[in-house]
Amino acid sequence: MTSYAWILLVAYLAILFLIAWPMSLWLAAVADGRLPRWLRPITRLEAGVYRLARVDPAAGMSWKTYALALLAFNTLGVVVVYALQRWQVWMPLNPQSMAAVSPDSAFNTAVSFVTNTNWQGYAGEASMSYLTQMLALAVQNFLSAATGIAVAFALIRGFAARSAAVIGNFWVDVTRITSYVLLPLSLVFAVFLVSQGAIQNFSAYQDVATVEPVTYQQPKLGTDGQPVKDAQGDVVMEDVTRNAQTIAMGPVASQEAIKMLGTNGGGYFNANSAFPYENPTPLSNFVQMLSIFLIPAGLVFAFGRMVGDQRQGVAVLAAMTVLFVAAVLVVTLEEQAGNPVFAPLGVDQTASEVQPGGNMEGKEARFGIAATTLFAAITTAASCGAVNGMHDSFTALGGAVPLVLIQLGEVVFGGVGAGLYGMLIFAILAVFIAGLMIGRTPEYLGKKIESFEMKMTSIAILVSPILVLAGTAIAVLTDAGRAGVANPGAHGFSEILYALSSAANNNGSAFAGLSANTPFYNTLLAVAMWFGRFGVIVPVLAIAGSLAAKKRLTPGAGTLPTHGPLFVLLLIGTVVLVGLLNYVPALALGPVVEHLMSWSGR
Repeated sequence: MTSYAWILLVAYLAILFLIAWPMSLWLAAVADGRLPRWLRPITRLEAGVYRLARVDPAAGMSWKTYALALLAFNTLGVVVVYALQRWQVWMPLNPQSMAAVSPDSAFNTAVSFVTNTNWQGYAGEASMSYLTQMLALAVQNFLSAATGIAVAFALIRGFAARSAAVIGNFWVDVTRITSYVLLPLSLVFAVFLVSQGAIQNFSAYQDVATVEPVTYQQPKLGTDGQPVKDAQGDVVMEDVTRNAQTIAMGPVASQEAIKMLGTNGGGYFNANSAFPYENPTPLSNFVQMLSIFLIPAGLVFAFGRMVGDQRQGVAVLAAMTVLFVAAVLVVTLEEQAGNPVFAPLGVDQTASEVQPGGNMEGKEARFGIAATTLFAAITTAASCGAVNGMHDSFTALGGAVPLVLIQLGEVVFGGVGAGLYGMLIFAILAVFIAGLMIGRTPEYLGKKIESFEMKMTSIAILVSPILVLAGTAIAVLTDAGRAGVANPGAHGFSEILYALSSAANNNGSAFAGLSANTPFYNTLLAVAMWFGRFGVIVPVLAIAGSLAAKKRLTPGAGTLPTHGPLFVLLLIGTVVLVGLLNYVPALALGPVVEHLMSWSGR
């Protein structure tokens, strides 16, 4: 890695940990309901909302009631987001007269934003009205993020409780997380983005004259609006010359802020964070990267505080950091070395840089390789999906890093809430394996890990691999699945594998060589997103309820310490071996084969 890449990584982690600590204090206060007195005017308003909704904020919920409330709330969200997309043609704040979104795309998008995935098979600036962007997509950016944090709070309460029957109140958790964490942070961040050059308006799109005419080809459309095909079935192309360019407008900064802070990732524009109106400057790029990990890192510190042992949070954070740094090193080294296919004649193929200047294809030229690869690792380690480069254009092993980070279950910091409860699931598995090794009943934070917890842990860990591998198999075996692949061979397989991995693990980024805005992929990916989200959340809540009901035991001489280097290594090993082992054969068919082919000059 270059010296600049090292400085960028060290500076990023140092600032992240520095700001995550005060964030953790506030998160713990919100989780425990210890709000400061100066917030009384807002808490009175909050109490009024509970009265109108007939919610008793003092009444706790069992894990089953909590899960039912969560599922009902998110199901209603799907209905609302779907309806707004289908009705947007008749709704206000649509200066471009955007048509109604097709049923399959609207369904996919509704599930995507409710599950915190934000997979986008459409171009936002060409498909969604201002009202849809704000009332449907941006609102779900808040609510899906709040749902993930609420589940993390519930699981932490399960560990911290001393024989309790409840794990909190879902309605109170979602309300307070949205009001006291996500909204104020997003307001400050949106103002910062506007100061950097991000736009925030309701103006109609602007047509501006170009410096010189631009000629390009596009499919010729018939009277029915569909592409015309020749006798061989190929699409007829026509030359088009334009002297003007349409510049999209809209309320961008407000959506960009919660997109990052909530690890949602859905861009206002198709180019996402590579678009200057979303990500104007190198400073905004750096702050966006910080915002993705801010709440996930803060939650880890808050976990240690809430269970009464800060060392527990530090141990989990150490495991996450080691995995993250390893991923950044690999992807940055691969992209800075470049593609061996483009090595100059006579250059030693074992040299550290086989392509002069590195692999700039797919990189944002304003930020360079180091900032683009760091962004790629961050966004796929978290369940964010925002991108400032094209992962499809990375080298074989460089592109494999984002894919592997997603397949690990996005527990390397992970999404807001989802990263912490995902890593704690692996921690439960790690202490269970350690208990088997020494012949003792496993314990974690004073709670016995028994058969029920292990059944739920197994379900939570296996849901995503089943969805990914079964979905990929269906896609490669059907004509509808293969029709969307732009690149044949190993890379085309990687495109499908990445799409299913991204959907089932609720990431949302894509290799983008796959044409996924079809009824087949919109339906398949929506199913993967829904069950990838709630197929994990429900078992996690079941574990929280079971742990909350148990008494906390005093650590004995045979208790495995879960705050030292040994446990950190055990946790890392469990994440890598168990989390990734299911995907090794599929990775061998995709990135590994492509890497070997590139080094053979093919």
